[in-house]
This record gives sequence, C-alpha cells and structure tokens, in this order.
Amino acid sequence: MVALLKGKTLPTQTPNARQIATNGHVEHNRYDNALSIRVSSGTGFGRTRLSAFDAALRAGGVADFNLIRLSSVIPPGSEVREVTPGNQLQGGHGDALFCVYADAYASTPGEQAWAGIAWSQRDDGSGAGLFVEHHGSTELLVRHDLATSLADLSGGRGGLYHPAGSVVTSATCVDHPVAAVVVAAYRCTSWEL
Repeated sequence: MVALLKGKTLPTQTPNARQIATNGHVEHNRYDNALSIRVSSGTGFGRTRLSAFDAALRAGGVADFNLIRLSSVIPPGSEVREVTPGNQLQGGHGDALFCVYADAYASTPGEQAWAGIAWSQRDDGSGAGLFVEHHGSTELLVRHDLATSLADLSGGRGGLYHPAGSVVTSATCVDHPVAAVVVAAYRCTSWEL
C-alpha cells in the first residue's frame, strides 16, 4: 500500500488481523509489544530540599535522567513490577525517562515525608491499568489516599479495575531536609533523532 504526500510516494502499512480497527482508524495491537513498567523507591537527605530530592533519586536508581512526568494511564499489554534501584531502567546520562512519580519532603526535625504509588489493572487481563500517586506526613494518610483514589478512578470507569500493587516509602528529618520518592518508569530514550 502506498500514500501520496505533496508529490512524494510514501510506503504505508497494510492492516492485518493483528490490528484493531476503531472509528475508521487502525491501531496496532499493543499486546505484541509488552511494556515492562518498573517501580522503585528511594530516600535521601541534603542541605536543601532539592539536594534531598536528588539524593532520593540516586537511591531509587533514576538520578541521571530527565524525568518526563506522565499522568497515570497504564497501556494495554503492560507488566508492572517492583524492582530494586539496581534493576531500574538503564540509560545514558541526561536521557529522558517517562515516568509516574510521587515525591514528599520534610525539613523540620521529627517531621516525616511519605510518598507512594499504587496501581490497578483492568479485569479483562489486558494489562491496561491506572496509577495513582500521593504524598503526606503519615503512612496511614498516604495508604488511605492511594486506596481511595484507585477506587474513585475505577468507579469512574465502570468499576472494571482491581487493585494490583503499591509501593510506599518514607524519610524522617533529623537535622537536614529529607525526600522520599517512588518512581514508576515506563521507558528511557536518548535525545538523538
């Protein structure tokens, strides 16, 4: 199949049985290219809130990326799994990391910073799902907000999702600002075109 664009002939892809037609548009079946979304966490401290955030990113295995924050939708065909920081996505210094993340900070001695991500998956087994992210001053508050948000997001979509996992972490300020982060990394890409 060939398409014409301002006098130029461009090859196009012929739809096949492994593609899905919707509203006259052809979408590739994403089940063929499973996405492995890796969730890691980290905490850190520093002389400033920003340096504490950087320390937490280092502890979580994602410090040398430019974080591109996504909303919260998990594509069909995805697998979400918790990993150690050493098993987080790898890439070059300054690469773009597409991710969902929660971050929390504390700067008063004794104050706690809690951050968490939870996810649900669609009941149809497609791998599609939703992330929610929250932060707060207590574990109970963060876990409550995560569960409530997942229930609301599922309810708004006809109740077709079930909770599938969560990762929560914390840091307590002693004498320097602290940060806690949880990162769900979708994909890493370089800036080369």
